[in-house]
Amino acid sequence: MAAATTHLPGPRLRPRKKRVEAESILEAEFEREALSTERLRLLVLTAVVVSGLFLSLIPSVLSSEGVEQIFHGNVRAFVYWRSAILLLLALYLTAEWLRLGRRIKTGGRVHDIYHYVTAFVETSCPTAEIIALAAFTDNPVAALSIPVFVYPLFIVLSALRLNFRLSVFTGAVAAVEYTLVGLYYIRGSADRLAAPLVTSVPVHVVKGLILLSLGFVTGLVALQIKRRILDSFKLAEERNNIVNTFGQHVSPIVVDKLLERGAGVRSEKKRVCVMFLDIRNFTSFAEKRHPEEVVEYLESLFEFMIEIVNNHHGIVNKFLGDGFMAVFGAPLSDGRDCANAVGAAREILSRVEEEAAAGTILPTRVGIGIHAGESLTGSIGSSVRKEYTVIGDVVNTASRIEQLNKEFGSQLLISEAVWEAARGDVPDGVLPMGHVAVRGREEPIKIYRVA
Repeated sequence: MAAATTHLPGPRLRPRKKRVEAESILEAEFEREALSTERLRLLVLTAVVVSGLFLSLIPSVLSSEGVEQIFHGNVRAFVYWRSAILLLLALYLTAEWLRLGRRIKTGGRVHDIYHYVTAFVETSCPTAEIIALAAFTDNPVAALSIPVFVYPLFIVLSALRLNFRLSVFTGAVAAVEYTLVGLYYIRGSADRLAAPLVTSVPVHVVKGLILLSLGFVTGLVALQIKRRILDSFKLAEERNNIVNTFGQHVSPIVVDKLLERGAGVRSEKKRVCVMFLDIRNFTSFAEKRHPEEVVEYLESLFEFMIEIVNNHHGIVNKFLGDGFMAVFGAPLSDGRDCANAVGAAREILSRVEEEAAAGTILPTRVGIGIHAGESLTGSIGSSVRKEYTVIGDVVNTASRIEQLNKEFGSQLLISEAVWEAARGDVPDGVLPMGHVAVRGREEPIKIYRVA
């Protein structure tokens, strides 16, 4: 039967306000994640800079005649300058790493201007090295030195900032600074014919464009990473909402299907099958035992009962102290709701006998009643606390049928509606009990005894 959508009555909420609050929480979570990846980026850069600081000693160690000729006899002076630049950068990166750590702990937000300033300072360090190198070597040599190849490292690591514009900005800074420095130092070079690739203006312009393109591509990568993280946050939030709505005992399969459907938990009118289970003589049992023993006893029963309900595509909707109410067909239905409910009930009874015989639980007897019919399903409550519930005569009738087990000395009773829907899945030996008067109803209901 097609389910007609309708809305359950409830307190008036403010969807826009709730949506804004949810988005604010999501932004705060993303900001925290972005700061964590930013710290990782700073840590990687610090390691690279410290390594470069040690490697800067190599020219002085390998101070051969060729190296001295390149640096015009000023190898040690260059090493001092380069080491000073790298040391300052390492200290700066370490200070920023510690600063961001404090921000993450306090939950503070970092202003966007801060990110652009740090991106400019960091990306300008290779430029400073090129300028220092040019002071001790031939200008064209400086334009092709190792610091030039450090620009891509800063650009690629900017992806960890998770900001498209920052990555593009980093690429733009590298491109502009390299192009300007390269064009400045090849200006007036007397050795253009000997080294056209070094002194050619188009070569340096193209390299600058490559750096800019690398920043753009890195920005696209950062954008994809950001979207994946946000999607993960949203998925986790939706999953938590579903679990909070249906309780901790909803089947993971049901959660996944609801997430795939993507429609949320709608209030709707639909046909469901409701099961009530009651543990017999629980009051007298609890009266003679400590609360800890009672809880342990209930947990030993509910653990496998909940699993059985989940395996038969149902959900445990409410715990009733010495029993529970389970629903089959809501929020999702596979078209065999009554058969699933009867199958779950029969398996529960069989499992209780097995566990009692094995001595894993105390001797226990339960009563189960099942009825099917139309109901309203959906979330009811307030913005503070909501609960997924099933409302309708089907719920009250299922509860009354379960209570009839005491009168008939049975363990599993089903209504005619369940029998008609699940006849092919109910085993032989079902005993018709005739039309039975049910408390709270004017007309009697035809009942079948299954166990």
